[in-house]
Amino acid sequence: MNVAVEHISTDQPPDETKARDLDYGWQSGNQIELLENGEAYFPKVFEAMRQARREILLETFILFEDKVGYELKDILIEAAQRGVKVVASLDGFGCGELSPSFLRELAEAGVMVQMFDPASKTLGIRTNWFRRLHRKIVVVDASVGFIGGINFSADHLGDFGPEAKQDYAVQVTGPVVADLHHFALAQSGRQVRTRRGWRRRQQRPSAWSSEQGDGLVRLIYRDNLQHRDDIEEAYIHALSKAKKRAVIANAYFFPGYRLLREIRNAARRGVHVQLIMQGQPDVLLAKLAARMLYDYLLKDGVVIHEYCQRPLHGKVALVDDDWSTVGSSNLDPLSLALNLEANVLIRDRGFNQQLYDSLEALARDHCQTMPEKRKPRLWLWRLTVGFLVFHVMRHFPALTGWLPAHKPRLKPFEAQPHDV
Repeated sequence: MNVAVEHISTDQPPDETKARDLDYGWQSGNQIELLENGEAYFPKVFEAMRQARREILLETFILFEDKVGYELKDILIEAAQRGVKVVASLDGFGCGELSPSFLRELAEAGVMVQMFDPASKTLGIRTNWFRRLHRKIVVVDASVGFIGGINFSADHLGDFGPEAKQDYAVQVTGPVVADLHHFALAQSGRQVRTRRGWRRRQQRPSAWSSEQGDGLVRLIYRDNLQHRDDIEEAYIHALSKAKKRAVIANAYFFPGYRLLREIRNAARRGVHVQLIMQGQPDVLLAKLAARMLYDYLLKDGVVIHEYCQRPLHGKVALVDDDWSTVGSSNLDPLSLALNLEANVLIRDRGFNQQLYDSLEALARDHCQTMPEKRKPRLWLWRLTVGFLVFHVMRHFPALTGWLPAHKPRLKPFEAQPHDV
């Protein structure tokens, strides 16, 4: 029997223009909880799903068939069978190894499974590398939301071993959940009601436009249409206003020239700027690329730590005493110029301090600090490569337009009769 989820046109999802052209403002009166690693994240998100009465919206880049993935599958199936509307949007690259039988069980139970830009292997290699659905969002009953960098895989748990990832997410309740719900629903291809404030304004509000206060949260995202640089601009605006401190912990660090310059300029003004990078990378190229930029930053006083206990997968930052951001966006070309990403901006002193304490402990106890005056070998080679790197970074967003043109789409999973 051919099993399919709810049909979505592969030409254009319903109301796609409105879904792509949304802008969300600051929402006050929210409660934000920092969730560090899978040990804190999975119990919270799974319990929320188990308590769901009406709806679960899930987006993830990676879902593996391991103990975390199987637990998620069982929870979603049980929710769908008791009448909860469940929509799971999975990336075709990150979730490309899921077996048909795993997906079939979800679909047969009533879970609406859809893949973003799926593609079969060519000569055993996946070719759908670019423009990925990289967001990690869960919204339950439009009353509680989760967003961050944690995928549904066991490598976010400490018992996975030396390759377990260090990562962060947040649980949010309060008015901003309505924005998260609206966004997740719209991006899943469902019809959404627009209301004043959800349509794009002619000028985006600055990332520093609201007055200082507690419990302020704003959803921002990046797409390949009108919101290409929203997350990058939020970082740039926050750093340009920094007066005291700035801490950025990011797994894949190779930002554009404007952001790199703003980090350096903040340090030049006397701001205590700390970067926490990968010292034990899951992708060696990421470490090598980041190190290309060290000399440029170190000479102006930026403090650079490399986290060496296990792979760093976090995408978090804070500025001064009340601005923070948590989300899915790395500070590399894929996240800043190609992938679909989502972060929350947070203006809350208590949360800022909690995140600062966590990152400060990470830097103090599990990192090595790069010396201010390094004596790099092969300096002529580094100078030449550095010159090329800087110019590639400066023009990278334009260069990405040369990639093969395609329009990634959400497609419903359809199990074939021979699938097992």
